[in-house]
Amino acid sequence: MRALLRALVLLLGPLLGAVPPAQAQAPLIADLDDHLIAITTGFAGADVLLFGTTDGPGDVIVVVKGPVDNVDVVRKERVAGIWINRKSLGFQNVPAVYMTASSKPIEDLLPEPLRASYQMGIPNIRIVPVDPADPELGEFSAALIRNKQASGLFAPQPARILFIGDRLFRVNLRVPSSVPTGTYLAEVYLVREQKVVGVQTTPLVISKIGFGADIYDFAHRHGAAYGVIAVLVALFAGWLAHLAFRRR
Repeated sequence: MRALLRALVLLLGPLLGAVPPAQAQAPLIADLDDHLIAITTGFAGADVLLFGTTDGPGDVIVVVKGPVDNVDVVRKERVAGIWINRKSLGFQNVPAVYMTASSKPIEDLLPEPLRASYQMGIPNIRIVPVDPADPELGEFSAALIRNKQASGLFAPQPARILFIGDRLFRVNLRVPSSVPTGTYLAEVYLVREQKVVGVQTTPLVISKIGFGADIYDFAHRHGAAYGVIAVLVALFAGWLAHLAFRRR
């Protein structure tokens, strides 16, 4: 209900004088129903509603990505019955999550040079290999994308943006349970006649809260102490199990 009311305000605000003139003339206004996703114990993913309005007919493309990090792709081979690491290749500027949404197929809305410029579509993500001259770069790049898709962090197909009339739009974005914490950006593009005529960016913060967050923070701030405590807890649990079986 709250998201619906906000969407109606976005749509009717310019007509009612509820927004300043400069904002009322914006070709595109978009927002999320919630800018914070809290990861607690038992987190199984979440749905985020992105909605907005345009100043007239057009199509909308959404790109959600971030934060970027360095990733090593490792190839394992079986030697004498044991799997060992044989080769690795590093990549920079790899987004932790990448997903898209569009009102029509993206390739029908924009030409390839513009899609590459705005990094629309997995092939257009500007992932930088540490060794661009590696003869197996294509194989390792494909493995990186495949692993991201298998973990649900890279969406292979765009979600469908639905229009209500010619101006009001909405789309549900699924955030997987394996999502890392950090600040993400939802980039919203208004497209007309194969040109981008409006852009808006809105943040999405994913953060751990509660007891699990306290443990996570302690483990990263005091790694040695966390390791000692983990070993002591394991020993204590083993001792309790030993007592339980001995009494039988």
